[in-house]
Amino acid sequence: MTPLEFDARHLWHPYTNVADPGPMHLIDRAEGVYLYREDGVKMIDAMSSWWCAIHGHRHPAITAAMQQQLDRMPHVMFGGLTHRPAIDLGRKMVALLPERLDRIFYCDSGSVSIEVAMKMAVQFQMAHGRTDKVEFATIRGGYHGDTWKAMSVCDPVNGMHGLFRGALSIQHFLPRPSLRLGDDWPDDPAQNGLDALEQLLRDKAHRLAALVLEPVVQGAGGMYFYHPEWLRRAKALCQAHDVLVIFDEIATGFGRTGELFAATHAGVTPDIICLGKALTGGHISFAATVTTEQVAYGIGNSEAGVFMHGPTYMANPLACAAGIASLGLLEDGDWQSRVRAIEAQMKAELEPARGLPGVADVRVLGAIGVIEMEHTVDPRIAHRRAPETGVWLRPFARNIYCMPPYVISGDELSRVTAAMVKLARGDA
Repeated sequence: MTPLEFDARHLWHPYTNVADPGPMHLIDRAEGVYLYREDGVKMIDAMSSWWCAIHGHRHPAITAAMQQQLDRMPHVMFGGLTHRPAIDLGRKMVALLPERLDRIFYCDSGSVSIEVAMKMAVQFQMAHGRTDKVEFATIRGGYHGDTWKAMSVCDPVNGMHGLFRGALSIQHFLPRPSLRLGDDWPDDPAQNGLDALEQLLRDKAHRLAALVLEPVVQGAGGMYFYHPEWLRRAKALCQAHDVLVIFDEIATGFGRTGELFAATHAGVTPDIICLGKALTGGHISFAATVTTEQVAYGIGNSEAGVFMHGPTYMANPLACAAGIASLGLLEDGDWQSRVRAIEAQMKAELEPARGLPGVADVRVLGAIGVIEMEHTVDPRIAHRRAPETGVWLRPFARNIYCMPPYVISGDELSRVTAAMVKLARGDA
């Protein structure tokens, strides 16, 4: 049995039907922006391996930091113990994060960071005697992970987890903000979309622990970019009703939108922020849920006296070392000018797709490029074409999109945009 035959027979890939898994590529190594198959075929990783490899694969600074840490201490429990990598990473994160977000809870993955944030919100409310505040509000079109509570705030109809809605906690879903990034902002709540939130808070604030959303950019929910002013107004409304605000920046954090955090576009600081993916530059799974002193000390004054969560691999030193190196590259490098150049080039090279039959929209923000189709795109077509185009794309729903590493060259990016346009055109 060949490796690919064994894979098809015994391994289960994400969002895949085991009876018909579609084309599969056997990757032997990865370096820079390239994935290399065992047979020597190479493909540009236009997905940054699900949006995390912002510095490219096997970045020497990150791999060296991990190797040094591996030789010293791959892991130690975080209960009652601490270590320099956790402390040094924390210092860097506090320096980079929006003001007042300075209490860090390390997690295993992005989905877990959402679970942690939701638990924090409930425990905080209970600590203040608001024991009925155990439900959550969110906006439609969102995606917050595949674990159980995180699924409950994913879009209940069109999202990937819609089929579980009868089994999940019932949450409160607001219309997705209709005003796009760059639109004029009207002050009338009926026109700017805040009327639904105002009504929900009037009716249900006594039940709501927090509002959970992806700021400015909804990722897996459709690569939708919406107006930052909605976030500013929503934060003020929630604050007036003792409802916390949780920003899911797992996909948008660390420069993907052209700002270090998408919250910067809105000029607003949430009560809790969830980070993951690019935190380690995509070299190892890691995440963090970061909150304010107010929330942290509020939980400390609760009946339990402690926050009731503690992953086995919390603050894993190997992952912390990767995170230190990755954030160091953001501190020392010129990532923002590179992202601006990527944005400008994608705007120019994807714009011709707007006139193609079947194309609903073309949009670009930072290092995110999207061609939205009027019909569902079969990802298997892109998978089959990848060796020919030399570009690894993984479309979903109606979106042909890319999130390339920040280190991609102009010529390499042109190959990515050409492959996207070709897929939109339906070329064989």
